[in-house]
Amino acid sequence: MIGLFSILALGFFLGMRHATDPDHVIAVTTIVSHQRDSMKAALIGAFWGVGHTVTIFMVGAGIILFSLVIPPRLGLSMEFSVAAMLIILGVWNVAGFLRSTPAAVIGAHAGENLEHAHTHSHGSFLHSQPRTQAPGGHSLDDQPLGWMDRSFGANSLYQYIRPFVIGVVHGLAGSAAVALLVLGTIRNVRWAIAYLLIFGVGTIAGMMLITMSLASAFRFIGKARRKFSGCVALASGLLSLGFGLFVAYQICFVYGLFTNHVRWTPQ
Repeated sequence: MIGLFSILALGFFLGMRHATDPDHVIAVTTIVSHQRDSMKAALIGAFWGVGHTVTIFMVGAGIILFSLVIPPRLGLSMEFSVAAMLIILGVWNVAGFLRSTPAAVIGAHAGENLEHAHTHSHGSFLHSQPRTQAPGGHSLDDQPLGWMDRSFGANSLYQYIRPFVIGVVHGLAGSAAVALLVLGTIRNVRWAIAYLLIFGVGTIAGMMLITMSLASAFRFIGKARRKFSGCVALASGLLSLGFGLFVAYQICFVYGLFTNHVRWTPQ
């Protein structure tokens, strides 16, 4: 029993440490960059952790119970999905920043004509958004990201489904490594499955702490600087976009996803 307790404790704390991986922190920062409520930020982190745990458990249990072998190209594709998600999140935040940029700045740099500005909320997010028209006559709100925010932003469930889906995608990248680590150290199948579950609980707890801390910091600094929220959204978007492009390049060309020489080591 002491051995099982030690394994579960180790799994919990390793799960918390896993939550601090750079790609995880960057991803959730893009999500909570506008969030100032610590409890809602914690829920966002929890949903991300649950999605991550679902993937880790399903893939890991398959490897442990059925001795599934993941081909290198499939493994790299799973890693690439995380890079693609980071790029999408980065574009999402940068586009949101551009949509909320004052009309004068937009008009000066993009040659667009302002029609009117309006204030609206996306769930717990409230901001003023100028409606602009491109030379061709199409509003920026008609773009896919603007359409999704306008259609689903008022639904509070939308704010939590998004981190859940992102967590599911992120789980693809680390599931094989976690399962192989368990196989190499824990021979008892039941204990190995229990380890996967407690690892997921630790990841959820770690991500909740991270998102609560981010929201608290944004709220504290945002009181002193009115434009801080927009700057954080832009910075987190650019960081996510840049990191995603770097990871995608590494996977596609350095590790050979798009070449004939595939090199993949679960990590």
